[in-house]
This record gives sequence, C-alpha cells and structure tokens, in this order.
Amino acid sequence: MAKVIASSLRKGNVVDLDGKLYVVLTAQNIHPGKGTPVTQLDLRRISDGVKISERYRTTEQVERAFVESAEHSFLYEDSTGFHFMNPQSYDQVIVTKDVIGDQSVYLQEGMACMLSLHDGVPIAIELPQRVTLEITDTEPVTKGQTASSSYKPAMLSNGVRTMVPPHVTAGTRVVIMTEDNSYVERAKD
Repeated sequence: MAKVIASSLRKGNVVDLDGKLYVVLTAQNIHPGKGTPVTQLDLRRISDGVKISERYRTTEQVERAFVESAEHSFLYEDSTGFHFMNPQSYDQVIVTKDVIGDQSVYLQEGMACMLSLHDGVPIAIELPQRVTLEITDTEPVTKGQTASSSYKPAMLSNGVRTMVPPHVTAGTRVVIMTEDNSYVERAKD
C-alpha cells in the first residue's frame, strides 16, 4: 500500500478505504472557477460490488493498493463467467460478469486484455482501446448527403449500435473505440 494524491487516480486503479478494497470506475478532476479543485471518484467495492461516490480535494492523500497486472487471453464465456488464460504461465482465471460489466460485448476469442489481480482474485479488466468489427446493418446513403459531419446509425456484428460516415455500408469491417462505441476508421485488412 502507498499513499498517492487523489488527482493521480485513474480508471482501474485500486484504493483502500477503511480496510476495504475499491476499484475506480471513473475519476474526474473538477476545477471550479472559485474554490478548491476536487477529484470526483465513482468506486465499486471489490468484495460485494457495492458502488459509491467519493469526492476529495485534489491534493488529499488516498491509500492505493498495488495489484498485479498481467496480459491474459480471453478463451470463452459460460455460466460461471468469462475464462481467461495467462499466456506465460497457462494459469486460467474466471472473471465474473460484474467485473467486466458492459465491456463484455467486445470480447473476442484470443483477445489480449490486461487483467488486474489482487491476491489471485480478478478485480479489474482493461480491454484493447480499439477493436475491429463488421457492420451488419446500416441505412442506405441518401443522395446529396455529402457533408462530412453527417453520420448514420449502424449495427455492429456484436449487437452494439454506433454512428458511421455515409460511405460505410453493410459488410464493411470498421475499427471501433471500446470506451465509447465510436467509429474510428475502416479496417485496413
């Protein structure tokens, strides 16, 4: 354990509050025009999944728990959870649905993810920033709609809706940001 200033905390960090471990879901530094800057943290208690919000002055000290982070490959999902394997040691780990949350739609077989473990228990996961998916359904191009800022809705092969430029059609492979489901570019493969 080590003390760090609140403003240095990021998503996925683990903190110790009153002897209980919490994973940071969101961290936002707020600098009001008047008054003291604060850091707003949304946290999830690792032991039972309870979510809380905390607000600290940006210079306040917080106990940060150190966790082991290692790259793991996604294998498959079943009723017990999501199965991952460490490619160096071949150890398999089961990650529960509440740890992965709504990011589970982006998991693909063999995908390399950063898994954070505390005492051998998975507490947080970091997916790759970008994934390549196929467009399964989108609206046809409207003639004369050439403005570069106009986007149209599209359905991805994993069931997620996103907005794509008018020239993208069904069957096109595109690169998507996993953080906010946004279109980046056409896949180069």
